[in-house]
Amino acid sequence: MDPQDENGAIEHCLVRVRGVVQGVGFRDGCMRRARALGIAGWVRNRRDGSVEALLQGSPQQVAQMCDWLRHGVPGARVDALEQTAVPAPSPPLEGFDVLPTA
Repeated sequence: MDPQDENGAIEHCLVRVRGVVQGVGFRDGCMRRARALGIAGWVRNRRDGSVEALLQGSPQQVAQMCDWLRHGVPGARVDALEQTAVPAPSPPLEGFDVLPTA
């Protein structure tokens, strides 16, 4: 999937997922889903028990990824999802990776 929609729009969104989202394969599932959607960015655990992801893609791709994040993998329990639009990083993101805990 192309990371741009027909208008060429690219969104950058920082997402925080709270609940039972660590120790259940959430980050690996997130990475697989993002790559399948053509999303660039990263995902990492936070020391407070949440998971944080930076997403770069078309509005449709980002919306689809956020829909997935609301449920995650079997064994996860998502209690809250916070989305924040952020400025585009420089240089633009490429690929999707799991980062170390922050």
